[in-house]
Amino acid sequence: MSLSWPWALLALLVVPLLLAVRWLLNRRRKRTAVTVSSVALIRAAIPGRTAWRRRVPVWLFLAGLLALAGAVTRPQASVAVPSNNTTILLAIDVSGSMCNTDIAPNRLAVAADAAREFVEAQEGETKIGLVAFSGIAGLLVPPTTDKQPLLDAIATLKTARGTAIGQAILTSVDAIAETNPDVPATGASPEPSTSEDYQADTIVVLTDGSNTTGVDPVTAAQEAAARRLRVYTIGFGTTDPQQLVCTADQVSGDSPFGGQGFGGNGNGFGGGFGGSRGGAREIDEDALTQVADLTGGRYFQAEDAEQLTGVLADLPSEFGLTKQNVEISAWFMLAGFLLVSSGIGLSLWWNRGPVRR
Repeated sequence: MSLSWPWALLALLVVPLLLAVRWLLNRRRKRTAVTVSSVALIRAAIPGRTAWRRRVPVWLFLAGLLALAGAVTRPQASVAVPSNNTTILLAIDVSGSMCNTDIAPNRLAVAADAAREFVEAQEGETKIGLVAFSGIAGLLVPPTTDKQPLLDAIATLKTARGTAIGQAILTSVDAIAETNPDVPATGASPEPSTSEDYQADTIVVLTDGSNTTGVDPVTAAQEAAARRLRVYTIGFGTTDPQQLVCTADQVSGDSPFGGQGFGGNGNGFGGGFGGSRGGAREIDEDALTQVADLTGGRYFQAEDAEQLTGVLADLPSEFGLTKQNVEISAWFMLAGFLLVSSGIGLSLWWNRGPVRR
C-alpha cells in the first residue's frame, strides 16, 4: 500500500492530542474533587458501570478517528483489475508435423479453427498479433484490434520445415516492443527492475514439437522474463501420431511434402499431400514448462480439438488481470464512520439514566 499524500499523516496526531486532553481533564477533576462523609452513598446513587463498558466506546471512537485520518492521506493499494487493453501475441507452430492426422483432419486445421475462435471471442481494446514459425519465425499480423486481417492470415497458414520455438518467442517480444514503450526490443538491454508486476502484454506459444533450430526456448524465455512478459505454452498433439497429410493450400514451397505430389503413398486424403506416418510424440514438455515457469506463465497440454479450444478460451482469465494502484480512501472513511458511530452509540446507550415520570 502507498500514500498519495504522506504529509497528511500529521492528522493522526489528533488521537494522542485527545488522549492528552483527557488525561489533563481527569487530573484536574481529581484536584477539585469534593470530600464527602460517605462514599457508599455516592456509589449507591451512581449507576454502576464495568471498566470495559467505560473503555470500549472510547477506543472505538479513537480507532474511528485513526481511520478517518488515514483516509486523508489518500491510501492506494496495488490490486489486480481486469485489463481490456492488453496485447496478445499468438505464435502458432506451422512445422511439417502439424500435418499429422491424429487429430482430424490434421493438427494445423484444428489449430487454425481454435485460433479463429480465440480471435473472434476477444472484446474491448485487446490487441492481437499473429506469429507463425517453422524453421524461422515471422510476424504475419502486427498487434491490432481489427480482427479481419488476423482471420485472413490464419486461413492461409502453411507448413514448412523446422521448429524454431525460441525464435518465435523473440519475434513476439519485438512485436510487443513496437506497441509498448515500456518493453525494449530484444536487441536492447532491459533496465533492471525490482518490480514483481508483469506487463499486461502476453505471449501464447502453440506447438506440437520441440525446438530444432535457432535460439534455445529457455534462453528466449529469459529475454521475455527480463521484460516482465509472461509466456503461456501449449503442447498440442497425441501420443499416437498418425499419417502426415496436408491439403494443397496448407503446404508451402519448402514443405517436406512439397515434392510428393497429391495423394502421397496412397494413404493420404484425396486432394492432399500425403507423407509418412509420424513417429513418437516429440513435444518437449520439459522445455515448454521451463519457459512458462520462468516467465510467470503456465504450460497446457491439449490432445484434441475440444481441449485446445478450451485452453485458448480460458486463457484470458489467466492473463486478463493487471496490477494497478487503486485509491481506497473511501474504505477508510467508511470504516472510520462506522467506528466513530459505534463508539458514540454505545456510550449513549450504556450511560442513559433512568426515565423519570
